[in-house]
Amino acid sequence: MRISVIGVGYVGLVTGACFAETGNDVICMDIDKEKIAGLKKGVIPIYEPQLDELVKNNIKEGRLRFTTEIKKAVEHGLIIFICVNTPQDEDGSADLKFVMRVAEDIGRSIEKYRIVVIKSTVPVGTCEKVKGAITKELDKRKADISFDIASNPEFLKEGVAVDDCMKPERVIVGVEHERVEEILRELYSPFVRTGAPFIVMDVKSSEMTKYAANAMLATRISFMNQISNICDRLGADIMMIMRGIGSDSRIGPKFLFPGVGFGGSCFPKDVRALIKTSQSFGYNPTILEEVMEVNRNQRKLFFERIKKFYKGDLKGKKFAVWGLAFKPNTDDMREAPAVYIVDDLTAAGASCSLFDPKATGVAKNVFKGNKAVRFGRNQYDVLKGTDALLLVTEWLSFREPDFEKMLSLMKTPVIFDGRNQYNPKTLAKTGFKYYCIGRPNV
Repeated sequence: MRISVIGVGYVGLVTGACFAETGNDVICMDIDKEKIAGLKKGVIPIYEPQLDELVKNNIKEGRLRFTTEIKKAVEHGLIIFICVNTPQDEDGSADLKFVMRVAEDIGRSIEKYRIVVIKSTVPVGTCEKVKGAITKELDKRKADISFDIASNPEFLKEGVAVDDCMKPERVIVGVEHERVEEILRELYSPFVRTGAPFIVMDVKSSEMTKYAANAMLATRISFMNQISNICDRLGADIMMIMRGIGSDSRIGPKFLFPGVGFGGSCFPKDVRALIKTSQSFGYNPTILEEVMEVNRNQRKLFFERIKKFYKGDLKGKKFAVWGLAFKPNTDDMREAPAVYIVDDLTAAGASCSLFDPKATGVAKNVFKGNKAVRFGRNQYDVLKGTDALLLVTEWLSFREPDFEKMLSLMKTPVIFDGRNQYNPKTLAKTGFKYYCIGRPNV
C-alpha cells in the first residue's frame, strides 16, 4: 500500500519504518527541514533499539522516503497517518494546534479519496474536529472529494517500540465505515498473523481507549509507590508484597515496581489531559488527580530522604547520579525524575556528577547553565570523591556493578537506590550504607 506519515517524531518514525519493513511504499513528512535532511542521510534523531537499522535498510530498498512537502505526502498515500505532537497546554489539556494545522493542509491539498488516520494521542472528539477542518477547506475550494476519518491509537513503549509495532499485543481502530475497516485490517495483517487481536470500535471509544490505558498504568505505579511509602513506615518489604500480589491473576506482575515516579511524554501528559477533558464535561476524576499528586510527591520524598540523611545540610555535598532518561533504553528526558531530583539537589547547594548510557547528549541541554552539574565518561568516572550514589534509572549496565571498585572511588560508601536494584544484605556485607524504596534497612 501507499502510506503517508505526517509528523516524523517518535511515533511517526517508528510507524513509518515498520510499515515500510512489511513492503509498503511509505513517505514520511515533517516541517523540520534539518531533521528531514538528516533522515535522508540515515541520521536518526532519537535513540530507540533496532530503529537505526530499520530506517537505513528501508531507505536503501526504496520503500521509505522523507519530505518536507505536505502536498507530496497527501498525493502519495491512500492512507495518511497523522502522528504530530500533541503537547500539553498551559491548562493541562492537549494542545491540538499541530493536528488541526495538518488537517487544514490536507483539506487544501487532497485531490482524490484518502483515509485520514489519527495516530497521535488526542482527546475524544478530535477526529470529528479534524473531519470538520478538512471539510471546511474542501468547501472553500468548492471541491467535491470524498475522504474517511479513522482513529488508530499507538501503544508503543519507548525502548521496545519497534517490537511493539511489529508484534503488537493488540491493534485498535475506530472507524465510521466498513470499507475503512477492511483496508486497515489488510494493512495490519502482517503484524497480527500470530493472533494478536485486531479490535474495531467506534471512533470516540478508540480515542478514549488510549487515555484509559495510560491512566490505568500510571495508577498502578502511583498505587505501588503509596504502598511502598507505607512499608517504609511499617518495616514491611515492598518487593515481597509485589511478588505476593503479582501472583494473583486478577492483578498480574506488570507495572508494580516502586520507584521515584513515572515520567516521559505519555503518562504525565495523558493523565493531565484526561483530567482536563473530564472536568470540561462536568466530572472531577479524583483518582486521576491523586495519581498525579502521588507521582509529584514521590520525587520529593526521594530528595527529602537524602536531605534527612545529611541532617538537612546538603551544601558542599557531591553526588553521583546513575540514570537520567525517564526509563532504560531511551534518551527521552521529558519529565524524567532525574531532572527534578538533580535540580533540587543543586538548588540546595550540592553538586552532581551525571552519567547515562544514552541520554547524556540530551541531558547536557536540559542542565545547560547549571554550574553544579558535570558529566562523566562512564558510570565509574562519576563516582570519584562522591558522598553518595543515586540510582535513578534502572539501565542493565547498573544491575551488577563492581562494588569493590565503587568503594575505592567514593568518598563515603552510601547508595540511595530509587529503583530497588540491589540486595540490601549484599550491600551491607560489602560495606555500603544502602537506602531504597519501601524496604527495611539491614
